[in-house]
Amino acid sequence: MTKLFIATTALATVLTGAAAAETIGVSIPAATHGWAGALNYHAERTIARLEEAHPDLDFVLATTPDSATQVSDLEDMMATRGIDALVVLPFESEPLTGPIKRIADSGTWVTVVDRGLAQEGIQNLYVAGDNASFGSTAGEYFAENLDEGAKVVVMRGIPSTVDNERVAGFEGAIEGSGIEVVAMDHGNWNRDTAFTLMQDWLSRFPEIDAVWAADDDMAVGALAAIEQAGRIDEMFVVGGAGMKEMVARIAEGDETVPVNVTYPPAMISTAIEMTVLGLTSGAPMTGDFIISSELITQENAEDFYFEDSPY
Repeated sequence: MTKLFIATTALATVLTGAAAAETIGVSIPAATHGWAGALNYHAERTIARLEEAHPDLDFVLATTPDSATQVSDLEDMMATRGIDALVVLPFESEPLTGPIKRIADSGTWVTVVDRGLAQEGIQNLYVAGDNASFGSTAGEYFAENLDEGAKVVVMRGIPSTVDNERVAGFEGAIEGSGIEVVAMDHGNWNRDTAFTLMQDWLSRFPEIDAVWAADDDMAVGALAAIEQAGRIDEMFVVGGAGMKEMVARIAEGDETVPVNVTYPPAMISTAIEMTVLGLTSGAPMTGDFIISSELITQENAEDFYFEDSPY
């Protein structure tokens, strides 16, 4: 993948000179969990800032609770608003691939965020965290800190290319370590689903040494189930995305939550700003913008804790 770096200040400088009567649609999942809530937070504030700076730019923001609603929202954006560009984080990869391809085929600029499509080469720009690194970073921690024969459970997210890439990265990192994955299922990046799933695993497996919950909301649900079962001293839980409550526990030396892996929801701001540049300037903005994951430990936790963050 092509890796690019563009500072926010540089983006702001170029955007200040942009002037074009263009309509940009932004379609993202509703705030059904913490990371998505932060995603909405950053999207709304980025749009407000760009609309104030550029009266000739018009934004249409739609949040969706499911794939079917998102398809309908996209059709409405094309039919009634005539959008010139689309920034979209697909609720699910497969159901959105066809509808987004039709939009791209019409000549509309398309930026896909986070969850890639089931077919390559559709979008002009792809902005995402490094999902393979997200999984492998957690997996490497497991391989280095668990003994051979250790038993772990894995909570996957919503079926998507993001989830597939994360799991592949994790599995690759623990390959040959002797770690046994005794159960793996979809927690859908949801606290309640994760809580129920963890309850089931706790009733089925008398020995669990660690949990990889590939999202901090799922980690919260898993921890609640573990605490309720009175098994908090038996295992550690590694989530991801840098929820401030998790970072605080890491900073305090909580052995149940020893580390975390970054995956910033502010990537939606980067995607919107880069789309504006691609649409209104001569700057080359096509390709992939991949944001690397980092391991949050007790030693560096203060660098990743933001008191005012919604997540």
